[in-house]
Amino acid sequence: MSRTSAPAPAPAEPAAVENPSTTAADAPLSHGLKQRHLSMIALGGVIGAGLFVGSGAAIAAAGPSIVVAYAISGLLVMLVMRMLGEMSAANPASGSFSVHAERAIGPWAGFTAGWAFWFLLCVAVGLEAIGAAGIVHGWLPGVPEWSLVALFMLMFCVTNLAAVKNFGEFEFWFAALKIAAIVLFLVIGVLAILGLLPGTDSPGTSNLTGHGGWLPNGTEGLIVGLLASVFAYGGLETVTIAAAESEHPVQGVAKAVRTAMWRIAIFYIGSMAVIVTLIPWNSESLAKGSYVATLEHLGLPAAGEVMNAVVLIALLSAMNANIYGASRMACSLVARGQGPKALGRISGGVPRIAVLTSSVFGFTCVLLSYWRPDDVFMWLLRTIGAIILVVWFFIAVSQLILRRRLEREAPEKLAVRMWAYPYLTYAALVGIAVVFVLMARDPNTRLELYYTGGLVLLLSAAGYAHQRSRAKAAAAD
Repeated sequence: MSRTSAPAPAPAEPAAVENPSTTAADAPLSHGLKQRHLSMIALGGVIGAGLFVGSGAAIAAAGPSIVVAYAISGLLVMLVMRMLGEMSAANPASGSFSVHAERAIGPWAGFTAGWAFWFLLCVAVGLEAIGAAGIVHGWLPGVPEWSLVALFMLMFCVTNLAAVKNFGEFEFWFAALKIAAIVLFLVIGVLAILGLLPGTDSPGTSNLTGHGGWLPNGTEGLIVGLLASVFAYGGLETVTIAAAESEHPVQGVAKAVRTAMWRIAIFYIGSMAVIVTLIPWNSESLAKGSYVATLEHLGLPAAGEVMNAVVLIALLSAMNANIYGASRMACSLVARGQGPKALGRISGGVPRIAVLTSSVFGFTCVLLSYWRPDDVFMWLLRTIGAIILVVWFFIAVSQLILRRRLEREAPEKLAVRMWAYPYLTYAALVGIAVVFVLMARDPNTRLELYYTGGLVLLLSAAGYAHQRSRAKAAAAD
């Protein structure tokens, strides 16, 4: 899937690349995000609901080696974020990697990466709304889930229709709560491992070496854990989209990217190490969530409900961020002549029609989960399965091209530099290709790969046709 249609070579600098401060309506996006907003968005973007919920199944497959799986996938994500940070610091734009792909490869690439990511975010909004409604319904069984979904969708649609600082404030506090929860979990976990938590004994290495050892299910289990961990890192890209609306976009994105390594190491890899040390990897309780299972294993009261509240916050945070990201990506695409002009209209510094459209599409996905759960909704889920890998592929290829161009034309813009360029960029491309291959050989992910591949091919064909038609129109003028 890492290969799309092969168009004619694009010009060195496409004519319609987004100016980060303007749109198709020729009105500026607001610059209402402060540095504290951007810093917390970067921190909170690492901590998603997938970490709290989905890691249980990954641990059940990989056993203690899930720590290695998260470390490997975390290294790949760090390389991708470093590449994206280099390009975004040199050219901050609300279209982020879509703008970079257009500059480097051609309009068809920006079209494909941008609309694929928009589609991913909109479907994800629907999924997160369903998950959040399910948690609240457990607390308030008398309230129908559909009404809760409608409430959440309305709440974050209104939030994003207002000034961008509202989005920033919501994300600031959501991220602060998530970070506080995971730091508290890590502190409790380390104390328990050291035998310093009252009422608990240190497990030592018994859960790491017993129950089948480090690789209880062999390399196949490690591969399943690796695939699960790759997709748990989604959400980091939002910070480069938000940077274009911050007070100091270059400094903001540079700082966020430079701290990515320790965030990933502490929040993801550290959490997995604590969990598999404290609780047997084959414990049935992991099915309810690895964090909940660990805290209950330590005998902490009300741990399940507390973690449910944290997961709810993570889901609501993701909804808020994804509506924001989808609307800005759509607005950016329109600014470059790659979408309906109405989506690019700015009012009060906010692309309100893009926000409404993205929210409506997300709500439609929710309705499909009720009306057609076995066909249309499953098709949507499978289609978004590997989109983030496609985005990473475009990021890596774009960075290879743009870095050479920047060094030749504007080296002063390289505020962030990719490590060991170009070798680690090629290493990241190899890593992405390996994940594609692993998905293709796993029956559980093969269909997702095919569906995503079909969508990407359709978007590439449409983008290339649009590119050719615009070139002909320009030649005719």
